[in-house]
Amino acid sequence: MFILKLIRFNRTILLAIILFASTVNADINQSLTLQQAVFTAQQKDLWLVKNRHSQDAIISLSESVDILPNPKVTLGIANIASDSFDFNQEAMTQLKVGVSQMFPRGDTLTLRKQRLQHQSNQFPFQRKNRKAQVVVRVANLWLDAFDAEQSIRLIEDNRALFEQLADVAQASYSSAVGKTRQQDIVRAQLELTRLDDRLSRLKQKQGVAISKLIEWLNQYPDDSEQGFNQQRMSSQLQIADSMPNIRMLQPSLYISTVEVDHNKLYEHFSAHPALRVIDQKVMASSSSIKLARQKYKPQWGLNAGYGYRGDMTSGVERSDLFSIGVSFDMPLFNSVSQDKQLQSALSKSASVKTDKWLLIRQMISSFETTRVELNRINERQALYAERLLPQMHEQAEASLTAYTNDDGDFSEVVRSRIAELNAAIDALGIDVERQKKIIQLNYYFMRTVDDITQSQSNFHPIIRSEGAKS
Repeated sequence: MFILKLIRFNRTILLAIILFASTVNADINQSLTLQQAVFTAQQKDLWLVKNRHSQDAIISLSESVDILPNPKVTLGIANIASDSFDFNQEAMTQLKVGVSQMFPRGDTLTLRKQRLQHQSNQFPFQRKNRKAQVVVRVANLWLDAFDAEQSIRLIEDNRALFEQLADVAQASYSSAVGKTRQQDIVRAQLELTRLDDRLSRLKQKQGVAISKLIEWLNQYPDDSEQGFNQQRMSSQLQIADSMPNIRMLQPSLYISTVEVDHNKLYEHFSAHPALRVIDQKVMASSSSIKLARQKYKPQWGLNAGYGYRGDMTSGVERSDLFSIGVSFDMPLFNSVSQDKQLQSALSKSASVKTDKWLLIRQMISSFETTRVELNRINERQALYAERLLPQMHEQAEASLTAYTNDDGDFSEVVRSRIAELNAAIDALGIDVERQKKIIQLNYYFMRTVDDITQSQSNFHPIIRSEGAKS
């Protein structure tokens, strides 16, 4: 009788333990927030450094192409007598100095400069788009690590409960009191083993996500450094235990139940940096077309010469000679080549314009797909919060109460607890996936990099405008 009371007492203690909400103490000083991860990744992104160097190279080149070619100077002696080589013997003998200057066809110089300027104007938009892409990539990695870490905590918190269930089952079976069977003990041990396996898989997922995240956060060497920077992120990086609530930039479009008007989307997307890059490419290709048309214009040249003549043998002075003239080429034999070059420039421009429409179509399609996914995720999130999680908890409590009163099956208690744990992990995954979808949708509507992620309360913008200090 005493043993039976002890078992029932243990079951009561078990019920109290399950109802108790455990807390996890985290070292805030060693945790990495999403805001910090994105800012650090952007500060250490070598792609941005490379892009700035490429822009500087194009700008320097554009400042040198609108200069005329160097004039040519010629020096020589003309018509000197071959029998005596006497400079004063013949009247036509002269010392000649000539200068010639060629002028590019039409507006070639101006158009070359314009084309390079349009090319250099692409780079700021490329950097804005890159920073936006870094937000999406780093945020996804951070959220993956957060999901794995929080799932591990949920399992570790519940593992003690399953251990307690196993102890109670063992005590009940050993006392031969109640309905506990040997298979219940085996089942309890099996579930503990499966939890250990699940923990191992989640830790693997966490390690992979953190390793990929560290790749964005570590500083790599430049020309002034020897070897890798010693202040590198550790693989034991801790993720902050609070998930930010990302603000929707266009909530009315995100949660729309009908397909969004594509013309409206185009108005929003037209200001996106990725499309602004293509706009600059289109402008550069237009300059290339104008450059090709300059081939039909003649190339002019100006030349001037001065001829110095010596005095006659009799002492009479000879007049010096001065000449000036122009030269130009006549496009008689290369008209086919000019036509083909113009056609090539026109085709390249059409190709670039097609790239723009392809990107717009891709963005609209991706937006619609992500928007539909977000709406389904919102439905699942509400279903879990309002119905599924409370029902799972009620079922687990009911099965535990029945087992405590010797009116339930131990296997049902285990199944209900496993189902409740799985539901909690699934709910966490839904919350994480929702934040990912919002970040992806925000990417399509970013006009400046600061617009991508903002909080509704304390989550400040995680992107800083170029040149601003954090």
